[in-house]
Amino acid sequence: MDLGLKSKTALVTGASIGIGRAIAKGLAAEGVRVVGVARRGDLLAELVKEVGGGLITPLEQDVMAKDAAEKIAAFAMKELGHVDILINNAGGSRPLPVDAPDSKWDEAIALNFTSYRRIAHALLPQMIERKWGRIVNITGKSEPEGLNAAFAAKAAVHAWAKGLSREIGEHGITINCIPPGRIMSEQIRRNYAPDYRERFAEEEIPVGYWGEPEDLAVLAVFLASPVARYITGTVIPVDGGLRRYQF
Repeated sequence: MDLGLKSKTALVTGASIGIGRAIAKGLAAEGVRVVGVARRGDLLAELVKEVGGGLITPLEQDVMAKDAAEKIAAFAMKELGHVDILINNAGGSRPLPVDAPDSKWDEAIALNFTSYRRIAHALLPQMIERKWGRIVNITGKSEPEGLNAAFAAKAAVHAWAKGLSREIGEHGITINCIPPGRIMSEQIRRNYAPDYRERFAEEEIPVGYWGEPEDLAVLAVFLASPVARYITGTVIPVDGGLRRYQF
């Protein structure tokens, strides 16, 4: 299928590793000009080499830094001329004790919700002007095992995105969320032993294995394309059937 992505432009946050890296590569393979943003410039440089003929411009930037959203949006528009596609992917788990101070909650909300909202709203005016845009948010599951500030922040992303979809649909802009299931990553390999991963897959994941970043990237690339014009305001998990509720 021709997704109609050739000549489109994209900004991908958290692009240096894992899901963000896979999405950036997937978009570049479809002919999209990509700006990839992350804190680790060395990994971004490796990404540029991996893509080869694909066009990826790296920006080493912490999305939580002061005025980061505006700086990232301005850089992307300067490099690309305009931004058709935003992939909000930067984030991180934040398990907290019940007595955690407000500063820990504020950090989690800033990273996992506020940064998404601010970058999106910085780019929306030029999407509205051009009557086309795609926003894809990589979020998190809605079945927390315990208190985790990131899950609360990601739930806020779901609510914000649904509300925003009602406002921007008339301008040819869609916004959707993808909560990953157990997707293999540097952090997963560091924190979970192979025998645990194998046992968990057998007992909890219906397809019987942990996903790879590319398993999620294919959906993100599709949602970013003109072909997915009638899909907006949705939350679509990529989890191998892990979640236990029906919608």
